[in-house]
Amino acid sequence: MTEEESEKGYRSGLPGILGLVDTVISKIESVILALGVILMAVNTVTNVVARFVFGNSIMFSGELNRILIIMITFAGIGYAARHGRHIRMSAIYDALPTGGRKVLMIAIALLTSIMMFFLLYYSVFFIIDLYSKGRVLPSLGMPIWIIYLWVPMGFFITGVQYLLTAVKNMTSRDVYLSTGVVDGYKDTETEV
Repeated sequence: MTEEESEKGYRSGLPGILGLVDTVISKIESVILALGVILMAVNTVTNVVARFVFGNSIMFSGELNRILIIMITFAGIGYAARHGRHIRMSAIYDALPTGGRKVLMIAIALLTSIMMFFLLYYSVFFIIDLYSKGRVLPSLGMPIWIIYLWVPMGFFITGVQYLLTAVKNMTSRDVYLSTGVVDGYKDTETEV
């Protein structure tokens, strides 16, 4: 994806209906992440003002931030995978020729996808366990299991993204970090 395309918004590198679904999910994730960060900032600032100006904190402020952190984290892992933004330790990878990088990227994407689906499996049992205990947030009164629904959704979306990245690398000539991001470093100059 070029810098110009990035500014216009995400466009999936997948064909047909898969590309459409991928683009729609990306837009939903973007809104969730933006709203989550804004709500967390507003909630935190409001709580600080309430504490120092009025002498009382907002009772549910900590719980709301906890919910937003979980939401942002697990919506964000799929977003980062889609845009090829996860941290990479690439010393060995960068030293390989293109064919070796392609094989390694396919292996990395497949193994990461398997790990995400493994974590998805265990996160579902974690939520079932929380549901069976019936715990609720003290101030909001919301069942705790509800706030953790973001965890399996995030693992699922991330697992699918890495699986699609492996498929994209198997079916294309270039090496891809995600379905829409070709591997490589940008040669940009920044004036200080």
